[in-house]
Amino acid sequence: MNAIAAGRAFMRYSGFVNRYIVIRDRVTRLRFASAWQANLEPQVTDLWMANPESKSALACGKMHRFSYRSPRTEVHESKIHGRGLFATADIAKNEIVAVKGGYIIDRKTLREKIAPVLGSVEIQIDDDLFIAPITDEERESSMLYSNHSCDANLGIRGEITFVAMRDIRAGEELTHDWATTDDDDYSVECKCGAPNCRKILTGKDWQLPELQKRYEGYFSAYLTRKVTMLDRRVK
Repeated sequence: MNAIAAGRAFMRYSGFVNRYIVIRDRVTRLRFASAWQANLEPQVTDLWMANPESKSALACGKMHRFSYRSPRTEVHESKIHGRGLFATADIAKNEIVAVKGGYIIDRKTLREKIAPVLGSVEIQIDDDLFIAPITDEERESSMLYSNHSCDANLGIRGEITFVAMRDIRAGEELTHDWATTDDDDYSVECKCGAPNCRKILTGKDWQLPELQKRYEGYFSAYLTRKVTMLDRRVK
């Protein structure tokens, strides 16, 4: 596929916009990707128009950043881990907070070439696909800085869009539960400090009935399909 031809992306007035550029055999840059629900589309337009940099970037067909963070957020030191994403103003339930961008890569590439150099920078979007930066120079523009919490206030719409699961007050740290995005084989200690902390996180926590109930409507789309299939087998 011709990389230039594949890279001609433009915004269409619809609820779903996905444009990609093929960079290498198994690495594709995500130009404009979203799984926004139709009823959230006006909100996205409002947020982008409130951000002059985003507005000018869209007008010329380029993105200065891989990822989008709401102008109602800022990044600074977190008590959970390193840096975190915080609300600078009140955020309403279901408001879009961030959209993850980067390159679409497979699990082998992530584990062998990216994670050893850049650390944890990805979001999983399917069984063997992830979105992540691939160079140190791109890392910052792709990062959302949403830490994990077992008492998360952000959920997922589609594959890459983070929305508020409840009304959020200014000053709160914006967190998501890895159970809403991950299907993997890891097992790690959790130190999020939440009253309901699970202490041990695994890449299969999405299978826990209590989490399926708590995060219903806020799982990544590919995990929603898995939860539905699991429910059918149980019944």
